[in-house]
Amino acid sequence: MGGSGRVTLNDVAAASGVSRATVSFVLNNAPNQTISAATRERVQQAASELGYVPHGVARALREGASRVVVLNIDWGLEGNYSRSYVRGLDDELAAHDHVLLVRHGHHTPQATQQVLDTIAPRAVLRFGEPYLTGHELDDRGGGWRDGLAAHAALQIRHLAEHGHTRMALALPDSGTPLAEARLRFAGQTAAALGLAPLASFVVPRPRSAGTGAVREFRAAHPGVTAIAGFNDDVALRTLTTLHDLGLSVPGDVAVIGYDDTEYGELVTPALTTVHIDAEAHGRLAARTALGLDTGGLVPVPARIIVRDSV
Repeated sequence: MGGSGRVTLNDVAAASGVSRATVSFVLNNAPNQTISAATRERVQQAASELGYVPHGVARALREGASRVVVLNIDWGLEGNYSRSYVRGLDDELAAHDHVLLVRHGHHTPQATQQVLDTIAPRAVLRFGEPYLTGHELDDRGGGWRDGLAAHAALQIRHLAEHGHTRMALALPDSGTPLAEARLRFAGQTAAALGLAPLASFVVPRPRSAGTGAVREFRAAHPGVTAIAGFNDDVALRTLTTLHDLGLSVPGDVAVIGYDDTEYGELVTPALTTVHIDAEAHGRLAARTALGLDTGGLVPVPARIIVRDSV
């Protein structure tokens, strides 16, 4: 048996009379391997009799947790921010010998507890939490320097720089808790710039419902000349409804998106939007979860992707 006292793949191979590679294929249920049922049974029996524990599980038992970090991402948060955030988080965890597991959807406390009970992760993270909570005091994520507030302000300032003084924020119909924060930050920016109070409305699905909502909003707020989308998805829905109403963009109404999805440059007019690179936010989250120094990581400033819709 190995000098460390832990049963290894080599021990199982010697006991079952097969190669180490064959043992690995059997115990990992590797696909496309022509291993007979008798050999599989012999390997599994030897592993059981020797008390073999896979290395990752053994390490988890020894350390009290696995080297897995779980990231929960709610539906509707996909975009350039999430892609770059996950890339940074994954790369930083890999550099410190940890693995990232991403879970999409609505996550209940019960579902999270099931994950904790099953794999004993090193940490469970909520996607972009410092950024999404909009805290003004922790400017690594949320706040007016490099977070949700700053990026919401970037949208409004870009429209103001193009001469728009009456604006609206177009919201999704999903009831996201971020809507209130975005309205607050955008409204504060409009007020600071001396603009008219910011209006808001929901652009629902399907297309006909969205067109009706925009028609009603335009009738109630004829002076609004620019619309900031909650994200690119809402901005693209708004572009479609304005086209259906016979309005030109940006001639009659300017539209700006948020978070630079790949579809914005494929439509006509191409969508002006806010590009946010969150790789540093992901790396910060990884180092924080692992209890490492977070110094030296500076997020890339968000910027406007200038296209044709403003």
